Amino acid sequence: MQIELAVLWAVIIALGVFLYIMLDGFDLGIGLLFPFFEAKGDRQAMLNTVAPVWDGNETFLVLGGAGLYGAFPVVYSTLLPANYLPLILMVVGLIFRGAAFELRAKANRTQHAWDLAFIGGSGIATLCQGIVLGSLLQGTTIVDGRFVGGAFDWLSPFSLFCGIGLLVTYASLACGWLILKTDGELQLKMRLLMRPLVYVLLGVIAVVSLWTVVGLPMVAHRWFGGGNLIYFLPVPILVITCVWGIVRSLRSYAEAMPFILTLALSFLGYSGLLISIWPNIVPPSLTIWQASSSHSSQLFSLVGTVMILPFNLVYHAMQYRVFRGKVSARDTGYH
Repeated sequence: MQIELAVLWAVIIALGVFLYIMLDGFDLGIGLLFPFFEAKGDRQAMLNTVAPVWDGNETFLVLGGAGLYGAFPVVYSTLLPANYLPLILMVVGLIFRGAAFELRAKANRTQHAWDLAFIGGSGIATLCQGIVLGSLLQGTTIVDGRFVGGAFDWLSPFSLFCGIGLLVTYASLACGWLILKTDGELQLKMRLLMRPLVYVLLGVIAVVSLWTVVGLPMVAHRWFGGGNLIYFLPVPILVITCVWGIVRSLRSYAEAMPFILTLALSFLGYSGLLISIWPNIVPPSLTIWQASSSHSSQLFSLVGTVMILPFNLVYHAMQYRVFRGKVSARDTGYH
């Protein structure tokens, strides 16, 4: 039962993190696309598409963090100290992004300054999330369940490249979302921007995959050892298929398919990460069972999660249903 609870909590946290990437990814991506669209009407329309939902999207980040604290407390004594600076900067970026959302709608003379805060906050938060992801994948120095590395172990060419890769991922998600939610000239601009972004994203996935296989023996063994490749081979094949489908849907002027396939591409990249590190929760040596809290703590936390999570999911589904349809700069927006 102890093992089953640890696995169940790992699934819940993995789900929460992916829902955060999927939902908050495209509205962070809108901030990354702001510099490419200087017209006031374009920027307002872009913000209007996420104004009713952006703050709710961040609840899944809370789910992931709270789940880690309750189910895998050892992670807090290892992963967090290893990444204090990027995590703090991520929170600062999210605060600036949230403040810009609230205040730019009321600002007149200072709206440009809040646009810069929105761009900077979105960029810093995304970059730091990618750096933490890269730091997690490259491994954390742990002795007796404690982090014993340096304060800047997270800073490496690989983690920085992962940060840049996540910037490209979120920008691609935002492009797909805006193709779905806008029309006219703005939608056409998004179609033109999304094609090169998707090619760059494919390149990022290829480089990260090759880098991890060459530089991390643990990951290479996971993918190629013991005949595992035959089971994992569909992942890269589906990645290429998704990229082909996105380019084809852009040519056929489909509206929903670019976003759906970009979500699928993000999921495949995320699943590749989970395959690479499983069953570790803090690579290279801390497994989900070693990091687990007591059976009673995990069970107590699970009861609350089972009660709350379905309502949260239903709320989000209803939220997106209510605010479905096209959005323009003429709509009410965020006030």
